[in-house]
Amino acid sequence: MQVNPYLFYEGKCEAAFRYYEKVLGARIEALLTWKEAPPGTPVPPGQEAKVMHGKLTIDGEVLMAGDAPPGYFHTPQGFAVSLIVETPEDAERRFKALAEGGTVTMPFAATFFSRGFGMCTDQFGMPWMVNCPLEE
Repeated sequence: MQVNPYLFYEGKCEAAFRYYEKVLGARIEALLTWKEAPPGTPVPPGQEAKVMHGKLTIDGEVLMAGDAPPGYFHTPQGFAVSLIVETPEDAERRFKALAEGGTVTMPFAATFFSRGFGMCTDQFGMPWMVNCPLEE
């Protein structure tokens, strides 16, 4: 069994995936729009060019997403996408990239549980936590 987060964006899924590809080294594996759906698939009005389903990998980990149909989007709350990064330098680089154009909730810094940890909401409205755990 595999468990993967599935994120819903407010019309910005493709832009978010392209950004993650650029700054996180993610690899887009699928980016299917509503207009690519099989004939007869009901397409919400105005959604033709929006992402019905997307899949990307970040260092081998899968993240899936799509654009919420009109009226179904809710601001994300109660969760964050968590990145566990091996070195504090790489963690801070990734944190800064995710925070660019977004909002920093907790600045990146060493903590009692981490060599570096920070929380932000990216420019696409997605909450993130970036962590470089203490060495064991």
